[in-house]
Amino acid sequence: MGNCSSREDFFEHFGFLIPEIYRVLMPGREVAVHCMNLPDTIERQGHIGIYDFRGDIIRAFQKHGFIFHAEVCIWKDPLLAAVRTKALGLAHKQIVKDSTMCRPGIPDYLCVFRKPGINPIPVPHEHGFTKDVFIGEDAPKETGMKKSHNTWRRYASPIWTDIRQSRVLKVAAAREEKDEKHICPLQLDVIDRGLTLWSNPGEIVFSPFAGIGSEGYCAVLAGRKFLGFELKDAYAAVAGRNLAQAEKEYSEIDSRLLEG
Repeated sequence: MGNCSSREDFFEHFGFLIPEIYRVLMPGREVAVHCMNLPDTIERQGHIGIYDFRGDIIRAFQKHGFIFHAEVCIWKDPLLAAVRTKALGLAHKQIVKDSTMCRPGIPDYLCVFRKPGINPIPVPHEHGFTKDVFIGEDAPKETGMKKSHNTWRRYASPIWTDIRQSRVLKVAAAREEKDEKHICPLQLDVIDRGLTLWSNPGEIVFSPFAGIGSEGYCAVLAGRKFLGFELKDAYAAVAGRNLAQAEKEYSEIDSRLLEG
């Protein structure tokens, strides 16, 4: 949908999807949307600024009955963003020339929406975050409930500064000569935390934009099932291979636990 010709077209298409997510989601459970605000440009909007894409996503979900449950701001390195995007506002030379055009980097957001109703199947953590939540993370050196409290302190922070930007599934194999104008790799750390907080082992994780299978890869490693949709054949093929790899890795982890 990011390849729509205009923002109005995007939300028209998105408006067909949100009610279907509402329909299949268990009452009291969450859907998480990873997004960022978008830069306005001279070429497209006639000015340099920021479009509140995140805000329009929130209003779109609320329009269809979802409760705005939570949001996390995800820190991104402004230097890496400056090198990648060549944004005028992030350039050091701009503060020398005229710093009124300078701005901070644009963070990512994880916006979480809850379907109204009573959750029929709680997501308990009987022993807190003392084990089994560090699939892709380095487990803290503490033990017991101290480890759990410190882990929750990081997860409950409104700004996640410890997300590893480079921990993503590789997309090069899915690129084609006449490719779409962008791709949105999602950091696996973000997915792992969402799975831990809002799902149980054995449950089905759904992604209507499966891409190369990032959500599915993490879901399988975390002992969940996965259902995803992807329109592009090349991405779907890579997703299949990534899911197969996750199944292999999960089997190896399971075997080591049984042996232990």
